[in-house]
Amino acid sequence: MPVFGYARVSSTDQDLGIQEAALRAAGCDMIRSEKKSGTSTNERTELQTLVEFARRGDTIVVTRIDRLARSIADLAALVRELEDKSVTLRATEQPIDTSTAAGRCFLQMLGVFAEFETNLRRERQLEGVAKAKVAGIYAGKGRPVSIAADKVRELQEQGMGPSAIAKALGISRMSVHRVLNAAAASV
Repeated sequence: MPVFGYARVSSTDQDLGIQEAALRAAGCDMIRSEKKSGTSTNERTELQTLVEFARRGDTIVVTRIDRLARSIADLAALVRELEDKSVTLRATEQPIDTSTAAGRCFLQMLGVFAEFETNLRRERQLEGVAKAKVAGIYAGKGRPVSIAADKVRELQEQGMGPSAIAKALGISRMSVHRVLNAAAASV
């Protein structure tokens, strides 16, 4: 019976090579790969193609279940769809094999922890944003301002040019010009 592999990374600058090598070593006849976020199974065309293509008795292999889904709902729906088609799911780095009771149990436990980890990460991010807003260093997007605009204007008023200001504050000349242009535009 055919063994298919699925590899996924979240961003375009990440490398799929390690996962693909592990899947080849696990005996995969064909590997589908993509660079898409793992927070949802929507818009993951390679995964959807693989699931649609798989037939009774086939096996889909991943390195870890977080390559498939990060929420219990998405993971459960995917596993249910594979089970309905009599397709087995295995992971190379975790003791998951849906052809066994123990493998199905472990899959469900890992799914719970994967969703928990995602929720914790989201909570920490929201706490950090709230804390930055209270401190006045977050206006809703981008990174916090690291240039003291008042210091740039003060040095200009003392007669310093942009290059000297940049050198004195340890910032780029472009940053100095941005501050000075913003100040000029608000006058």
